[in-house]
This record gives sequence, C-alpha cells and structure tokens, in this order.
Amino acid sequence: MNRADEAAITAKVRALEGMPLDDLRQEWRRLYGDPPPIRSVDLLSRWLAWKIQSDAFGGFDADTAKALFHKSASLAAPRLSLGDRLEREWRGRKVTVDVVEAGFCWRGEVYASLSAIARAVTGTRWNGHVFFGLRK
Repeated sequence: MNRADEAAITAKVRALEGMPLDDLRQEWRRLYGDPPPIRSVDLLSRWLAWKIQSDAFGGFDADTAKALFHKSASLAAPRLSLGDRLEREWRGRKVTVDVVEAGFCWRGEVYASLSAIARAVTGTRWNGHVFFGLRK
C-alpha cells in the first residue's frame, strides 16, 4: 500500500468524526450491509473506523478479537477467591456478598453472578463488578 492509499483511508476515517448516527448507519450499510443495532454514535463510529482500517491494513479475525476482549476484561477486574467478602452501601443499606463455591451469596441466597445481585438490590441492570467497585 502506498502513501496515497494510506492517506485515502485516513481521510475516510476522519470523515466519520462528527457524523450523526443516521449517517454512520448509512455509511455502514453502504460498505458492509445492515449495521449493528447500536445507538451510541461514539461506539458505532469507532467500530466503523476499525473495520475500514482493518479491511485496508489487516486486522484480527473474529476469534482472535473475542479472545483479546475476554482477556482484557479478565485483567480489568480483580480475581475473587472463595471466602472473599464484598461490601457496598446502597441508599443507606449495607449490601454484603460472600464468594462461595456455587457463586455469590447475598441474604442467604446464592446467585450465579454479581450482576444478578446488583439487579436484585437496585431493581435495574448493573454490571456487577462496577456496582461493587471492582472495576471502573
């Protein structure tokens, strides 16, 4: 690939900056078919920029990208060990969770995930690691 080709790809990616959601979806449709059902302008523009660049310069296959995502997610959150206790205050109530063999125990009930407990506590969807302060 020569400098002119690289400059054209850079210009294509820069043109995405500031595009409204409908325009991003239209560009995705033009290049790749039906766009993913994403409502975040930032996320869709980044994903589209990545696809354009990976098509031009090469990129990860889907399996490699998935493996890297899971590896980075596991590095972001600390490992919990059997017997660990997590505590969080929510609306004046202390929420205490113990790590048990089958998952996480809250109020005598075992849950498969911290997210399930966070949802039970708040009534809304939460990332459990974020709710308990294990990840930003």
